[in-house]
Amino acid sequence: MSLIWFIGNFGSTINCFIFYQPNLRKNPCVMYLLASSASQFLTFNFALLTRILYMGFNIQAVNTFLWYCKIRFYFFYISVAIPRYYIILASIDRYFTSSPDIYWRRWSSSKIAMRLIIGSCLFWCLIYIQVLIFYEIQKNGCSFRNGIYGIIFSVYLLIESGILPPLMMLIFECLTLNNIRQSKRKTRSLTVGDVVRPGQYTRMSRKDLQFSKMLFNQICLWIILNIPNPCYLLYQTITINDTKSSLRLTVESFISNMSYLFIYLEFSLTFFVYTLSSSLFRREFNRLIRHKILPRFPSNTTLRNNT
Repeated sequence: MSLIWFIGNFGSTINCFIFYQPNLRKNPCVMYLLASSASQFLTFNFALLTRILYMGFNIQAVNTFLWYCKIRFYFFYISVAIPRYYIILASIDRYFTSSPDIYWRRWSSSKIAMRLIIGSCLFWCLIYIQVLIFYEIQKNGCSFRNGIYGIIFSVYLLIESGILPPLMMLIFECLTLNNIRQSKRKTRSLTVGDVVRPGQYTRMSRKDLQFSKMLFNQICLWIILNIPNPCYLLYQTITINDTKSSLRLTVESFISNMSYLFIYLEFSLTFFVYTLSSSLFRREFNRLIRHKILPRFPSNTTLRNNT
């Protein structure tokens, strides 16, 4: 987990620097990606860091202080939901951008993106206030309240984390791919004077196509790594009253820890997915190193001249 924490902070920092470049940051899709990368700092430096302290250094504050139990899981859920749904908004923006209908393309704008970024953040902060109410310390562990609420909350997490995000991502990515194919195949009539001539749909720019490719690869990775955790939580709720052997409890504990590990892993690999997916991202990363980072270090020639 410490390695994931380090890689995640490094990748999120580089992502923010690259997406904030003047030639990129006004693009609506980039705004969502920038917001997602920035919000991941809360994921790594609160949710993951507190888990490292608990699992790696046996600091049991989350199972000792009720207020910390509630706050820790409140910020855990919003720090996982916010960047994930920014990616969903980015995939919806790709659909609008690729649409042949000018009405839908108008929905891809920086002004709308800024409103949705702020609104989405406030929405998830309000939705998970329930954690501050229904989480409690029981059986030397911090967890949601047993009974009907526990079942409802587990089903909710299964839908909100395990079903809805990959479903929405896949739907809008498939629609985007369909729009891109149509823009390459189909033509429309353009009237020039009294002559009707065939013309092509307005195609996405090469830059927008690369953003779509980055998103598609990231979505595929997130679907694979995200599903185990909500499935485990549902299983845990269904079998909460079962009599379990020590071996079964050990296996369940291992699966639980791995499912949470996959959640943090999906965020930490974002930078590498972008780097492997897009030549534009690699070019901006190279430019960042050459023009922003390396000039801060004195060269050997400068050192020799000073001596």
